[in-house]
Amino acid sequence: MRLGIFGGTFDPVHFGHLLLAEYCREACRLDAVWFTPAAQPPHKQRSDLTDARRRVEMLQLAIGGHGAFAVCEGELQRGGVSYTVETLNELAGEDSQRELFLLLGADSLADLPGWREPTRVCELATPVVVRRPGSATPDYDCLADFVSSERLAYFRRHQVEMPQIDLRSREIRRRIAAGLSIRFQTPRAVEQYIAAAQLYRA
Repeated sequence: MRLGIFGGTFDPVHFGHLLLAEYCREACRLDAVWFTPAAQPPHKQRSDLTDARRRVEMLQLAIGGHGAFAVCEGELQRGGVSYTVETLNELAGEDSQRELFLLLGADSLADLPGWREPTRVCELATPVVVRRPGSATPDYDCLADFVSSERLAYFRRHQVEMPQIDLRSREIRRRIAAGLSIRFQTPRAVEQYIAAAQLYRA
């Protein structure tokens, strides 16, 4: 099984997240993509992070009907700060036949050497780096200290290009707090959920 892991806070999930996952699924011939919401991301700790159950419910609404997408709640069940290496260790331990792919934005690639146990992360999963048209070519050389040249070449072959779509969860939260529309930025079911639960209000 070729399994894509897509981590983040998803607070809230938006069409940029969904498009990235779909382009990676198609380009890398992934059997499934698991959206993995963080309990508390180590590099982006926020005191106002939306309750985990609500973030999961929004994700479930967003991916409903897509047979290859699912929500993985492992990091939420562990609680505390979420580390990718722990998630990958768990998933690899559950099924040794899984080939794991870690979906990343191009900016996250440069940060990967500073993650917990980057060598182990690169052993357990293939980073699938997503770039936007016109952006700089991702610099995989930042991983040269952690993997062999052959594996680095394998990583490079899994680079994915997707259309430019400039959506950010932070901006969606800001627009809601300002009483502005978020139509066509997140699935309609998620938009309605946010309104009904009165999330992100000032």
